[in-house]
Amino acid sequence: MNFNLRNILVGAGIAAVGAVGTKVAVDYFRNRGKEEVIDESQGDAEPTSAQEVAFVNVENNSVQTFLDVSFGNPGRYTPTRPPKIFDYQGQQYMVIWAYDNQKSKNQMLAFLYAPDGRHMIASVGYTAEATDYNINLESTPFAVEVNGTKITSGQSQTGGTNEVDFVLAGA
Repeated sequence: MNFNLRNILVGAGIAAVGAVGTKVAVDYFRNRGKEEVIDESQGDAEPTSAQEVAFVNVENNSVQTFLDVSFGNPGRYTPTRPPKIFDYQGQQYMVIWAYDNQKSKNQMLAFLYAPDGRHMIASVGYTAEATDYNINLESTPFAVEVNGTKITSGQSQTGGTNEVDFVLAGA
């Protein structure tokens, strides 16, 4: 497994499922379901180009444990779709989609892992009626897509939505 991805998983208390895979980044970010590692024999896969992402699938219950420990309120957040834990162009990220039981809304939380620790780079709360966000992605190649609009920075509100995606800003 990619050494940096392994460090993220160990530090976050998240358990990996299967091998690390690689995929063209545009396709990886478009997929809202669990990633399939097509060739298990690739083992500890590494990206072969700047357009690829190395990813790892994780156990859903370990994401719940991460959320409970990280936010100090067990059960507040419940994962709603498979997380994205990946290495893209030498940087490691984790994106989690969960339901916030305290505020009764969906939440997308994105983290960048750096030598000095984990940094939240995007937080988006959304319901069908309204979306609020605090996004700091200008130093990354990413954006948050809400209702077809890509947002790379800012703290504001916009219209409601049923899905929020973490995507390449230039794709």
